[in-house]
Amino acid sequence: MLDGQGLTPTSKAKRVKFEGGKRTVIDGPFAESKELIAGYWIWQVRSIEEAIEWLKGAPFDGGVEVTLRPIFEPADFDERLTPELRDQDEKLRAAIEGQRRS
Repeated sequence: MLDGQGLTPTSKAKRVKFEGGKRTVIDGPFAESKELIAGYWIWQVRSIEEAIEWLKGAPFDGGVEVTLRPIFEPADFDERLTPELRDQDEKLRAAIEGQRRS
């Protein structure tokens, strides 16, 4: 497991709506939410099938449903990820890691 956190209620949340070049900030709570993400876990696994096996051991009960979603990796973008974009990505990841260590 690389990371996992609970998330605060939507009353403390904000959404940013993107319409063309316009950005609109909307304050929570979001009563219209049909599904709510209450937290997340990030696992480093070899496949989604391995993640399923890990999840089957989670301490949930009572009708809880959990969605598994892979995180994009640079390889997912094939030729669209130009050398310049790859370099930008590596610099950003290094900066984030540097901040995390400070």
